Amino acid sequence: MIRVLIERNVAPGLQDYYDATIKRTVSSVVKAQGCLSGESLKDPSNPRRRIVMSKWQSRDDWDRWFFSAERRQVIAEITPMLEGTEKITLLELTH
Repeated sequence: MIRVLIERNVAPGLQDYYDATIKRTVSSVVKAQGCLSGESLKDPSNPRRRIVMSKWQSRDDWDRWFFSAERRQVIAEITPMLEGTEKITLLELTH
C-alpha cells in the first residue's frame, strides 16, 4: 500500500474555484481502480496552499491513475489556477 501527497499553491483569488474543481476530482479518483481513499485539505496558516492525500493499494494502481487521460484532463483544468508546479510525494508504510 502507498500514500500519495500532492502539494499545490493556488493563485490569489482562485481558491474557491480550485476547491470546487478538486472536489469533483477527488470524487473521480476514489472510484479509480486501487484507490482506497482520497481527501483534499487546506493549510490554515497559508490560505492558498492545498494538499491532496490519497491511499492506493499499489504503486501500479497509482501509476495507472497518474498516466490516465482522466487525470490529464483534470490537470489541464487546474493548472491555470496554480502558482508553480505541483509537488508529488509517494510514501510507503515502514511497518
